[in-house]
Amino acid sequence: MKITVRNICSWLIASLLIIFGVVRRARMKAMRGDYILSLYFHKPTKEEFEKSVRWLKHKGFTFLSPADVLDIIRENLELPKGAIIITVDDGWQSNESSIVEIANKYCVPVTIFVSTEPVEEGAYWWSYLNVAEGTPLVVPSKATLKRMHNNDRLSIINDIKKYRSIEREALTIEQVKQAACSPYVTIGGHTHSHPILINCEDEDVVEELKISKRKLETWMHKEVDFFAYPNGDYGQREMVVLRNLGYKLAFSSKPQYLTKESLKDYFELPRFGYLEGASFAENICRMVGIWQPLVQKLQGTYKLDTKIKVTPSSAPPIKVPKTLPQFN
Repeated sequence: MKITVRNICSWLIASLLIIFGVVRRARMKAMRGDYILSLYFHKPTKEEFEKSVRWLKHKGFTFLSPADVLDIIRENLELPKGAIIITVDDGWQSNESSIVEIANKYCVPVTIFVSTEPVEEGAYWWSYLNVAEGTPLVVPSKATLKRMHNNDRLSIINDIKKYRSIEREALTIEQVKQAACSPYVTIGGHTHSHPILINCEDEDVVEELKISKRKLETWMHKEVDFFAYPNGDYGQREMVVLRNLGYKLAFSSKPQYLTKESLKDYFELPRFGYLEGASFAENICRMVGIWQPLVQKLQGTYKLDTKIKVTPSSAPPIKVPKTLPQFN
């Protein structure tokens, strides 16, 4: 745990939730088999991820792959008691040791949603904001860039790239191939350049989803059937394009249980977020699904800690084309 005021306060709250049995009751509720705990990581340390997997296995959870979830939806598989699905967003290079090795060691299915441009070029767009100091550019904050039209965001990032370069931080193509060879690892789509899709033009959304799927399938010689929305932002348009491209499931970052009812919404499956750098007590609360709903209740609005997430109900209206390009 990183020692910060925020983490210490959160550790204290989480510890009380554990001491007073709130976590135990949530865990026992999951063991009744009424829903799936859907969890996502980004760039955990090996120690964080291994400790989480060991805790979940010790508590008797049943690990599912996206293919298992699809079989449950199709009624080819019973919803097991204590079910959990673990996913990882972006495709950071450290995922090879912290995620893939641990998945193989403990024989647990894990899905990594990979953005393909960082794999090819080495870095994620937001990392360029960290090296922009010292350039003659006036660079907005990451939060501001996430609200900009995608073309404007790209222009700013491309300007920074003229002055700065970044060492590789994403998986390589070879590492993606090797990860895909594991019987426990599924590789899914996460767009090509990791834009905020609701800020993109129609044709850009199509290209982002089409290119990433094609590249991943070319690298791995496997079909890519599953997807996670960058930043959790999406609307009806994005779901239509995913369906036309042949994706079978898509994951959001709405912090909700994956119930039998929500399984009907193939392209907006919810997930609870793990917070790297936070206390393990807090992340236990996150893994069993009680932390983020508590934070929402305390804040009185739909927020995930301090980060506002846009969902179909809160996003600005998006015009969905009557017809979309057909894909080969």
